[in-house]
Amino acid sequence: KPRWHFQTVHKDVWDFDLGSQATLIDFPTGSGVVPALLLPTKQGDMYVFNRATGQLLHGVEERPVPTTGGTEQGQRSPTQPFSLFATLRKPNLEERDMWGMSPIDQMFCRINFRKADYQGYYTPPSTNHYINYPGYNGGSDWGGVAVDPVRGVIIANYNDMPNYNRLVPREEANERGWFPRDDPRYIAQQQQASVRGGSLSKGEGAGDPQIGVPYAIDVNAGWRVKWTGLLCKEPPYGGITAIDMRSGKTLWDRPFGTARKNGPWGIPSHLPLEIGTPNNGGSVVTAGGLIFIAAATDDLIRAIDIETGETVWSDVLPAGGQANPMIYEQNGRQYLVIMAGGHHFMETPKGDYVIAYALPEGIA
Repeated sequence: KPRWHFQTVHKDVWDFDLGSQATLIDFPTGSGVVPALLLPTKQGDMYVFNRATGQLLHGVEERPVPTTGGTEQGQRSPTQPFSLFATLRKPNLEERDMWGMSPIDQMFCRINFRKADYQGYYTPPSTNHYINYPGYNGGSDWGGVAVDPVRGVIIANYNDMPNYNRLVPREEANERGWFPRDDPRYIAQQQQASVRGGSLSKGEGAGDPQIGVPYAIDVNAGWRVKWTGLLCKEPPYGGITAIDMRSGKTLWDRPFGTARKNGPWGIPSHLPLEIGTPNNGGSVVTAGGLIFIAAATDDLIRAIDIETGETVWSDVLPAGGQANPMIYEQNGRQYLVIMAGGHHFMETPKGDYVIAYALPEGIA
């Protein structure tokens, strides 16, 4: 039976479910070390609980958030919890954060920023276009965080992208042919597409019908410019950070992921620039002070120095590394293993590879 619970978002309509697994840690407090649970969230906030009782081991504030301007007035919670321990969340977007590969792109993004509903964090969903930032990919999504228990350091990779959304009234969604998958009209559409040799696949979140609610939703995940596929927000789009476990203070924070596999119209740029890409999949930390992580959209696996955040080694994977690496030892030799399977949402190459690395035999 449930022993305790805590709600990290009230009346969630932003897809801020808890996509990250929690991490078990020994948490230092003024009265001694407490067996604890560290929980990262899509909002970027991190929470630390006494894992036996659910007692929070740091402060949390209920702060006022926007409740007007969206649909279903009166159904939004007037406050949301904010962790005072640590957060990966960046400041609210401004018009000057809009970006593009040309002045035309930037102008397009700035115009849409002005036209959108945006009151900052927790902007209520609307039948007008509205900005959801952080987007539903986080902050932290799957992969969670890694912890060095000796150094007392938390390693967290995160996303830093908005979504550009619109709630679509049910009648309009039906007119557009956005039907749930068990709807006979959807099944007929698929059968017709199959006869023609095609498919009806859409972008992630685009034209999702939703079930049992008055609205479908149209999500521009990452808020891309339609004709180039590049994002409206200026880089970075993802980062990796080290956090002091005792104080919650940031030790270092940097962009994570190069532009080598990204570019306009889906054409890889092959540039080694560390722009900070979307990333999903966590890291692992060794006693020697190395962070091993893939996760980014550049299909690289890296070793990062935990003290400086500097990349000290990397290798190219045959498919996307959107998974947590694993470290193990056998016969005195240490191994690093990653499952490179790719992921459709991250638009990385698909595969079924399990790749293992090790130092040459005889080298400690």
